[in-house]
Amino acid sequence: MIRFVLSFFGAIFTLITLGLFMVALSIGAIFWMYGRDLPSHESLAQYTPPTISRIYSAQGRLIDEFAQERRLFTPADEIPDLVKQAFISAEDKNFYTHKGYDARGIASAAIDAVRSRGQDIRGASTITQQVMKNFLLGGERRAERKIKEIILATRLEETLSKDKILELYLNEIFLGQNSYGVTAAAQTYFNKTLSQLAPHEAATLASMPKAPSDYHPVRQKDRLLARRNFVLKEMFENGYLTEEQYLSERDMPLRSVQNGDFDSFKSALPPRDYFTDEIRRQLSDTFGEDEFFSGGMTVRATIDPEMQKVAAKSLRRQLEEYDRGAGIWRGTEVTIPEDQLGSEEAWRAALASAEVPRDIELDGTWYPAVVLAVEDQQLRIGVEGVDETDAEPFVVPRKDIAWMRGDFFDNFKVGDVVLVRRMTSGDDGAGDFIRWSLRQVPEVQGGFMAMDVNTGRVIAMQGGFSYQHSVFNRATQAQRQPGSSFKPFVYASALDSGYTPATIIIDAPIEIDTPQGLWRPKNASNTYYGPTPLRTGIERSRNLMTIRLAQEVGMDVVADYAEKFGVYDNMGRFLANSLGSEETTLFKMVAAYAMFANGGERVEPTLVDRIQDRYGNTVYRHDKRDCIDCNDPTIPPSQSPSILSNRERVMNAVTAYQLTSMMTGVVQRGTASGTVNLPVPVAGKTGTTNDAKDVWFIGFTNSVVAGCYIGYDQPRSMGRGASGGGFCGPVFQRFMTQAIEKYGGGRFRIPDECMFIKIDRFTGARLSDDATGDNVVAECFREGEEPLFGITFDGGFAMGANLPLVEEVGSATGREVTTSTGKKAVVGPKANFGTLSSGGLY
Repeated sequence: MIRFVLSFFGAIFTLITLGLFMVALSIGAIFWMYGRDLPSHESLAQYTPPTISRIYSAQGRLIDEFAQERRLFTPADEIPDLVKQAFISAEDKNFYTHKGYDARGIASAAIDAVRSRGQDIRGASTITQQVMKNFLLGGERRAERKIKEIILATRLEETLSKDKILELYLNEIFLGQNSYGVTAAAQTYFNKTLSQLAPHEAATLASMPKAPSDYHPVRQKDRLLARRNFVLKEMFENGYLTEEQYLSERDMPLRSVQNGDFDSFKSALPPRDYFTDEIRRQLSDTFGEDEFFSGGMTVRATIDPEMQKVAAKSLRRQLEEYDRGAGIWRGTEVTIPEDQLGSEEAWRAALASAEVPRDIELDGTWYPAVVLAVEDQQLRIGVEGVDETDAEPFVVPRKDIAWMRGDFFDNFKVGDVVLVRRMTSGDDGAGDFIRWSLRQVPEVQGGFMAMDVNTGRVIAMQGGFSYQHSVFNRATQAQRQPGSSFKPFVYASALDSGYTPATIIIDAPIEIDTPQGLWRPKNASNTYYGPTPLRTGIERSRNLMTIRLAQEVGMDVVADYAEKFGVYDNMGRFLANSLGSEETTLFKMVAAYAMFANGGERVEPTLVDRIQDRYGNTVYRHDKRDCIDCNDPTIPPSQSPSILSNRERVMNAVTAYQLTSMMTGVVQRGTASGTVNLPVPVAGKTGTTNDAKDVWFIGFTNSVVAGCYIGYDQPRSMGRGASGGGFCGPVFQRFMTQAIEKYGGGRFRIPDECMFIKIDRFTGARLSDDATGDNVVAECFREGEEPLFGITFDGGFAMGANLPLVEEVGSATGREVTTSTGKKAVVGPKANFGTLSSGGLY
């Protein structure tokens, strides 16, 4: 009997042992089979998650950020214990003790699933398993994936420390609202850093990983509150909170940015504008779009936010003045259906979704508004973001739109979305309220840019009236004809070729036989002035003198200069191009003028001072000059360190000064004299193309160069009165008035090789050293080179056939003068505002 019993239990034991062996063997086979060809978990040791690239102003203020996934990477040792404890309590309380998977958790989840007959299926993944799922396996809910997950988790635990695994998890996990990782989420939901989070806020974040959309702080507030309190309870039970802390934190209300309890972090960011978007475009080209949007770059921009506001306001004011002068109302072309205007709540919701610009500041903020009623003497409006309970009347009176052509009622209907601003007794929206005033984005557009002449640092850039209305950057992307603003490059090539500011060029009719027909270029004044010095030619923007000069020097030489200065990559060798007929960008023109201003040294324009990678390593620095003795403690307080410049010289210093001196005449008595008047020496050049399709002005002091162009995006005439001096001159004047106060200005540096001789600026004749008068100018000549006076150049052109002679053209009367050689010549009278413009193509 005993033998039978022993044999029976032996058989049972054998069966159990064999069964367990077979189960273990089967499990081992399964794990062996699925463990082959798995992704390498070792790569996670070098993993760098996609993070935000952030742009800072020159003063260190955050001004923009770009990201595919909004993530701010934080190393494990910088993540507060409170945050780690909240997520461990919510997701994996045995994190620090298990080996990658939690057998008890898996068994408990399986039992619950059986008891509920499949109704209560919950995950039992550890944090380590979730890391493997997020990084290497994907999120499909299959047993096969679960097995692979456990295998990889076990391997990962042998490779990385617990803190490193937690670092990967807390920086990678999606927590809703386009926030990846706990640092970005803390900013998104609470506008706080991790160290500023209270326990109940950390618990709120730890409630999100299950399904962020199911725990939305507004739509699912009660559900999120219950989950938060569960996490707090787990933290208490795990010993991370005292009972007093738990009870206190549990009773805290659920507050968030989304509920309006905190200001959004976005409120501290200025609206995206042309400057930061151009940085995005350039760095995406340089580093690749993926690297820029996910590389966690820290970009120190050159922008001066104060001067950027001045630039935007200066250009906007000019564009609006022109637009209102045309008297045409276009509005926003956005309409809200009348059935959405039945209540204030309805029209506010509809207006909030209207796609109209909200980034315009000009004499105050421009607000979107909707026309609620068209009454006899006024429009009744609803204004976005302005409370209807305010005392001010929400109407636009008829007198406000007196500038518009046509009947009042023809322009508006109920539901029209418009832009309005407060008209007040003070500037920029300050002072007492007068009325609401209708505004519109002008159809005419333009660009403006300013940069440091010595470093190439762009301090301001405005690519249009409103970035939110049109992201096309007219300062860098618009290819436009520079017109007469190109002429300085013709004169520069001539001065470097042996000509002087006193060289005489014939200003007389020309006719050129081209494949397209006979070309008869003219001066803008339709007048010819005979033999004229170079100085007067550029001051008065004489087209015919420029063509003759380009022919004398040679278009190959002119084109080489334009390419050397970066205006063109491969300029066409056509005479018409000497008048600026070939297209280029404002960005290139302003950069080229900077080389005139700094004495002829190359500067590379840049929007970025420095770029650092996610680890703080500098990967780009614009200023490559060497400071020889910056670390020398013996330098006297009154002496600055020596900075060694390694810039290439692109123009002779004397040539640069001669050209600058001639262009100061453009501002003092030439085509910009009516609009540019600053307290320091200023040089510049206007430009107006055929039919005034493009108008330009580019000017500079000894510290800052700035340029403007205005024109329709689809080029068409802006009218007979449009000119570079009249339109862009005021933009430059407004900006530079503020720039000079901030950056200063003084005399242009005179090269040591300059020899000054007084000449008559009308005739080019040499005068005595004590000569004075409006016609006297002290010209710089190259030291050691005896200047030749009286030689006249005509470019090899004969007088055009069947064309009137000088004295017969126009109503102006010329005057006869005696040149330094004793010969007689006829020059034009002093020009006035009505007889001169900035020249152009023809």
